[in-house]
Amino acid sequence: MVRFADLAETFHLPVVYLMDCPGFMIGLEAEKAATIRHGVPAMAAVNQTTVPWCTIIVRNAFGVAGVVHQPADRYSMRYAWPSAYWGSLPLEGGIEAAYRADIDAADDPQAKLKEIEDRLNKLRSPFRSAEKKSGSRRSSTRARTRSLLCEFVRLAEPIRTPGPATNMTIRP
Repeated sequence: MVRFADLAETFHLPVVYLMDCPGFMIGLEAEKAATIRHGVPAMAAVNQTTVPWCTIIVRNAFGVAGVVHQPADRYSMRYAWPSAYWGSLPLEGGIEAAYRADIDAADDPQAKLKEIEDRLNKLRSPFRSAEKKSGSRRSSTRARTRSLLCEFVRLAEPIRTPGPATNMTIRP
């Protein structure tokens, strides 16, 4: 990701990012492998770019890694396919931990788990975010993606700046 972001920045190339990022793994093995230590330079590289970004969230966007799908301090275009899900953490595995007391107290723990999953799945729908018009995120169909990317290219072309890359600074 660092090389990709640096290449785009060096040659002033707009970025189209088809995103499926389940996030950084957590836990003892991830800590031993220094997952976040290796991921932070990629996050910094993305945030240091000055080129236009268009992200299409095709599936997952979770956690800290899922947030870095475009530079944080300026406008970029974002779209989401109906297959997209995002949030702080994936629901799978987290529900049992967060709702342990409710599940254990239920007469039918499996039914209670299913009820909670159904309720939370409705909250993470891309259609819900599109209806609220949250930021620049809009829902898009796969068939419409090409026309959206053509629109992005038309908008990005006049704002590209020639010359050497100026924003590539020290990274963590």
